[in-house]
Amino acid sequence: MLDARAPFSPADAQAVIPELGALLARATEALKARVGGGKVDAEALEQDQHAAHALSWLATYVEALRQMAGWAGELGDGFGETESLLLQIAFGEYLAQIAGGIPMSQTEFARLSDLGIDWQPSDAARAAMAGNTPQARARLVALMQDNAGRATFGATGLDADLEMIRDQFRRYADERVVPFAHEWHLNDELIPMEVIVELAELGVFGLTIPEEHGGLGLSKASMVVVSEELSRGYIGVGSLGTRSEIAAELILGGGTEEQKAKWLPLLASGEILPTAVFTEPNTGSDLGALRTRAVRTQDGWEITGNKTWITHAARTHVMTLLARTDPDTTDWRGLSMFLAEKTPGTDEDPFPTPGMTGGEIEVLGYRGMKEYELGFDGFKVSSDNLLGGQPGQGFKQLMQTFESARIQTAARAIGVAQSALELGMQYALDRKQFGKALIAFPRVADKLAMTAVEIMIARQLTYHSAREKDQGKRCDLEAGMAKLLGARVAWAAADNALQIHGGNGFALEYPISRVLCDARILNIFEGAAEIQAQVIARRLLG
Repeated sequence: MLDARAPFSPADAQAVIPELGALLARATEALKARVGGGKVDAEALEQDQHAAHALSWLATYVEALRQMAGWAGELGDGFGETESLLLQIAFGEYLAQIAGGIPMSQTEFARLSDLGIDWQPSDAARAAMAGNTPQARARLVALMQDNAGRATFGATGLDADLEMIRDQFRRYADERVVPFAHEWHLNDELIPMEVIVELAELGVFGLTIPEEHGGLGLSKASMVVVSEELSRGYIGVGSLGTRSEIAAELILGGGTEEQKAKWLPLLASGEILPTAVFTEPNTGSDLGALRTRAVRTQDGWEITGNKTWITHAARTHVMTLLARTDPDTTDWRGLSMFLAEKTPGTDEDPFPTPGMTGGEIEVLGYRGMKEYELGFDGFKVSSDNLLGGQPGQGFKQLMQTFESARIQTAARAIGVAQSALELGMQYALDRKQFGKALIAFPRVADKLAMTAVEIMIARQLTYHSAREKDQGKRCDLEAGMAKLLGARVAWAAADNALQIHGGNGFALEYPISRVLCDARILNIFEGAAEIQAQVIARRLLG
């Protein structure tokens, strides 16, 4: 049996990876045979949806453990007791779940029997599976106390430049976000403009925009680190950069040279703030079914229709707006993307631009930018502002942004999980019951240990997807897995931290109540967990 006195090494982890790869291959072939063999039948796949999503979760776990093993192996002298425990517990728990059932939600489990296969673990896998012991978790929490409960606990495996960026934004979040975030949430306030100005000065909005277009030209990995730390302070602040990230990706991937020259420097500097206007009532994730229409006029386009769940809509300057330009189509082929300019609103008049109206959607969390329903009636867009200059390309242009958006969302999830861990850890240290601190009780300590472990797992999977993107590789599969797992980890972290708070966690005055509400959205936006699992399954099955 493994315990805290028997270090788990990178070699122990690597020994299991080929076996997991073979298990995933068997699962994939078994499901493929059930849904059409060589060519997957979409209807059969939908009918077998539970098994398809079980395959997605299995693949996510296998990739996550592969990345954990790779992380440990690359640390060299940085691989110490802390890292060994994180690795040991991660392999012990995730292997046990692969064998017994991976939680897809509170009531749904991904089991190998769903896929028509079983698994007889090797001796190496059985030894690793025994690693999540009470002794290991207790020792990990003891080390976490020495580190003041910071969720960036353990060597991240990042280079010195990225760690320097992390430190800079951690300090900023601690000074300028954490002390005020809960008040913004409770009052349902927009994040103050002075914070947005400061983020612009720090380069957040132009982080990954190329230098020739006014940005910093940094990596997607840097975006992940910045998003983590800002979201640890408050998910609303961590999500401000997402608006510019999506808009810049759209323009870089699909815009004309004139559009790049005009819009990218303005986005990078924060001089203009963008919002994404895609979703419509009753369509949800089915973007191909959008009905908002754009009609060509003598001097441009007129847009009519309704949109919903539009983040930060009121005080932004430009909308990346998806509308149907071909009325004879009913699917994605007739959609076009517009860079629709608008006048930023005020509290008294949030939508002053002619041809558009809007109203706020009151929400549980994720409040710092607000959500809106928008109506368009003859809203005018210049002919120069059709993205790429050619109609019918909107859906393809949008799809090119999915990788970055999901990587960024995974990073935000890690930040929210970090916040929950730190709040839960501090409360467990401070709160006394029955003559001792809560952290002295094993089930409280276990919650903290497993949260720290899962944050590291999600972090390494997210870093991997960002590195793949930085190397110009297709990474929609990896990005989807990172988002799928990260969202679940954030919700579990917040739920467990609130449980540690007991009744006080249910009181609005305690920040963990906000973090729980903020965490809940991560399983929904940028592709709900079910949609994400379906997309992953389709990719795995080819």
